[in-house]
Amino acid sequence: MAKAKTQFTCSDCGNISGKWMGQCSACQQWNTLVETAIEAPGVNRLSQQQHRSLAQTAPVLSLADIEAIDVPRFGTGIEEFDRVLGGGLVAGGVVLIGGDPGIGKSTLLLQALANMAQVKSTLYVSGEESGAQIALRARRLNVEARELKLQAEIQLEKILGTLADLKPDVAVIDSIQTIYSDALTSAPGSVAQVRECAAQLTRVAKQTGITIILVGHVTKEGALAGPRVL
Repeated sequence: MAKAKTQFTCSDCGNISGKWMGQCSACQQWNTLVETAIEAPGVNRLSQQQHRSLAQTAPVLSLADIEAIDVPRFGTGIEEFDRVLGGGLVAGGVVLIGGDPGIGKSTLLLQALANMAQVKSTLYVSGEESGAQIALRARRLNVEARELKLQAEIQLEKILGTLADLKPDVAVIDSIQTIYSDALTSAPGSVAQVRECAAQLTRVAKQTGITIILVGHVTKEGALAGPRVL
């Protein structure tokens, strides 16, 4: 059996090297190179129909010909959260929420989705907690979440299928580091997986108008995990 070819990817900046080095040549960080398998060549996904259809909806225009109008926004029911978002969420937008573990990212988004569920269709995708854990938190917070849809899933393709079936107005992915795509062999949370999953979810948001909120972990240094690939 032929030995699988490998490469070394920097977990901090995503730079790829053919051999292991103690220090990344791109970002100068030490001990950040992780050995990963080189994906087998296949059909370029950029040439597939789903990407062609996306490209056809973006004509080239002169900046002077584009009317400058405010993008319609909708609120989350949490005034301070809306202020940070610039007045609310935008249909088809992708928002990245980061913070220290236990700081309340999931709780904040659960409350926001429950508020929006009164007037919009919402979906909470949890890759870290079970449905029972989230339901328990909702009861503890006295959150009315009867209309909020929940899916405990970490496989990207299944999540994309759910988004296609339910067509929610707003979806939360908690967290992007736990999601993996079957198209890649690397582990969830790796640079390749984070980049691919974020790109696919962004594509779906732009194609369908679904607002997607991604939750991202923060490293011990206080930086958002995988900042240069998200």
